[in-house]
Amino acid sequence: MALLRSGSHNDVELVRIETTELTLIIKGKPFHERYEGLKSYRKMDFHDVMDFSVYGENIKDIKVFNIDTEELDEPHLLRPIFFENGIYQLVVVPKVDKEFSFYHEHPRLREAVRSVKLGNHELLMGNLHYQNEIGFSYLEILDGRKQVLKIKLEIFPVKLDYKKDYRQLLTEVNDEIYNLAFHFIRKTFLHARLKLDGEPSRTEFYRLITHHFQQFIQALNRIELQPHHKLETTYTLARGDQLRKQDASTRSYLRKNPQLFTEVPNGIEIYGTQRLPVKGLRIRKVITYDTLENRYIKWMIYRLIDKLNDLQKSVMDTEGWGNEPDPDVIKKIGEMRYQLESKLKKPFWKKINKLDQSIMSLVMQMAPGYRDAFQIYLIVSKGLMLQSSIYRMSVKDIAVLYEYWTFLKLGQILSRKYIMISQDIVKVNQDGLFVNLQSNKRAKRVFRHPITKEEISLIYQSSYRASPTTSQIPDTMLQIEKKGKDYTFNYIFDAKYRIEYALEGSSYGRLYNTPGPMEEDINTMHRYRDSIVSTYDGPYERTSFGAYVLFPWIDEDIYQNHHFYKSIDKVNIGGLPFLPNATTLIEKVVENLIDKSPEEIHKEGILPRGALDEWKAEYTEKVIVGLVSTPEDYQKSVQEKVYSISISSLRNGWQEAKYVALYLKKGVGPANGVTMYGAVRGIDFLKDRVLFHVNHWISLETVIKPVNYGIASYVVTTIDILKSSKELPELFMRSKEEATIWRMLRRISDQIKIELNAENVDEASEIKEYRVKDIGITINTANKELILSKENKQKVMNIMTLQHNPSTVFKKIREMIIL
Repeated sequence: MALLRSGSHNDVELVRIETTELTLIIKGKPFHERYEGLKSYRKMDFHDVMDFSVYGENIKDIKVFNIDTEELDEPHLLRPIFFENGIYQLVVVPKVDKEFSFYHEHPRLREAVRSVKLGNHELLMGNLHYQNEIGFSYLEILDGRKQVLKIKLEIFPVKLDYKKDYRQLLTEVNDEIYNLAFHFIRKTFLHARLKLDGEPSRTEFYRLITHHFQQFIQALNRIELQPHHKLETTYTLARGDQLRKQDASTRSYLRKNPQLFTEVPNGIEIYGTQRLPVKGLRIRKVITYDTLENRYIKWMIYRLIDKLNDLQKSVMDTEGWGNEPDPDVIKKIGEMRYQLESKLKKPFWKKINKLDQSIMSLVMQMAPGYRDAFQIYLIVSKGLMLQSSIYRMSVKDIAVLYEYWTFLKLGQILSRKYIMISQDIVKVNQDGLFVNLQSNKRAKRVFRHPITKEEISLIYQSSYRASPTTSQIPDTMLQIEKKGKDYTFNYIFDAKYRIEYALEGSSYGRLYNTPGPMEEDINTMHRYRDSIVSTYDGPYERTSFGAYVLFPWIDEDIYQNHHFYKSIDKVNIGGLPFLPNATTLIEKVVENLIDKSPEEIHKEGILPRGALDEWKAEYTEKVIVGLVSTPEDYQKSVQEKVYSISISSLRNGWQEAKYVALYLKKGVGPANGVTMYGAVRGIDFLKDRVLFHVNHWISLETVIKPVNYGIASYVVTTIDILKSSKELPELFMRSKEEATIWRMLRRISDQIKIELNAENVDEASEIKEYRVKDIGITINTANKELILSKENKQKVMNIMTLQHNPSTVFKKIREMIIL
């Protein structure tokens, strides 16, 4: 075997099939270096078994390459010899005077094999290049339209554990698509007519009916308890003295039977005589359940029974493959059919006639039981009109599948902690539901943070064309809103179905020691982050704050020592392993990105969008909030656009103020509190006062109320805090830690209570306590502690955590809120 693997051109016969009419040969390499690397790292079962089957007419001999003996052998418990990205030469040599043709459901593979003239025979030859396609591949040899040979191969992946990861990828993609479809159905009612075409496959039908069957039975039970009914008019012959109010039908009956009238003393005057009928038709109103709506439900039951019969017949039909039908599936189908047939035997349904006309009724759309049964029937019978390649063929493009899965799995991870408010992956058109998930189409899911109410968007194939160079289309973009910011914080997650195994002696192995993403993919992340820019009333700024390669690997513990994992903390660019059983690291990263404050994110970045705004807010845009104590001072400030303050009350740092805001004492102006502000145009020094000239006064959207506090002279704050504050104590921020806590709490709630150690804000020296919802937060500067308290529970953290990792504090506050 060592000799066989040492060369690069040593193709061998992998398959030889002899029939009375032809010889079929498949040649290629029976191994793949990356698969060997995967086995060594993943400690996979060395004896993976390949599925290989042949069906056809007059088969004489079947031989398949045996890895252990390095010879053609009987096809029994075969180890993998066909791999993704492998190239295999197919040759079909006729033994009779016939022209055979080749068929494969994938057009590219089908067109690769052509007829070649050799002497008096037409040979079939071609190279089957499977690229990233894995799973079952069916090769068919045809004589005209007649199938003479069919071969079932199994193509193994070289970057995944096929028996675990790949099948779980497929399952999770299907499950998440259906979950989204069910979520869509719950919010939207389909007004769709039934069609003869576009029905779901039997596999889809089985998946759907098993998921929804008990809900359908419950809907039928509810209908039986509270069935739709109507009053039906009937007529019976009765004596004349029993006749009451007449309608058109009873009057018509009497007109046609004049012999029923007899002359009486006090009757109805007819041609000069008094007469009454001896007998006639009496009107009776009776309740009937034989309505169109109930007939429609009964028709649904019959249709589902027919579909179950068809499904059972399909499962039982295993001719040619030698497989026994799954008894569990047969049993489930039989149980469902029995329950539906039992329903039809009930007296209620026996009295319901057959449906003889179409129906579109508000009862089917609104009434309990009827609405549920109709919705479930639509889902089961219509299925999902899946417009995506992963559902169209048995040979799957694993790279595309991995790309789809990463997007859907990220959405699933977000849905566990955040509320999904919209999605356009599953849509509806006139034909039913369809999946809007293709490699060249944009799809989006939007979530809302349950505490901060910030929106989180996950976008697939989002195109960024505002770049001054070329457009960029990353696989998945995570957009996070942060309160107080008019832009989003964007992060790129790019699925790359590629991995470097760090094999012994390789340059990658010497540099990084463990498997990880390819260096060129990391370079692509740099390109993405740096090239996705936008202009925002000025020069171009980066709108992406981080970019991560997602690659197929499972050992998260070992990978945490990899250079490209550690680089995430340093420059927010790196790689993350992502497979069905390896989601811990990416969950941690995503949650951290959502929890971080804007200030924390900006400190990590290198001049990303908004950085200049942050600097201005922190260092230049200071505001003096000054007391206005008399109506005369207020009128002068408003009319002359000025504000004056005593020189003796000024403290260091007042010269940095770019704005002046007015705090109106009670009874001075239209409202008590901080009402307006203006940009400083110039300053005049008078005898004992400083006079600030402003361009014009701007009213605050919300008056900052005093809430039992006041201002003795003035306080200094920032324009950002001024615009965000609701109450006067919020303007007090003496330390960086106090400002960090305040900004953190503003993301959680607009109702923040701050208790100071003095009645006047400008005379206070510290914040005694913050309160948000039912949480109390205290900064103990003496012990360098941050104390979170709720009722009788308390959490003490080191103040250094607030300085160096504020998102950890935010997470603890969030956890205490939801306790």
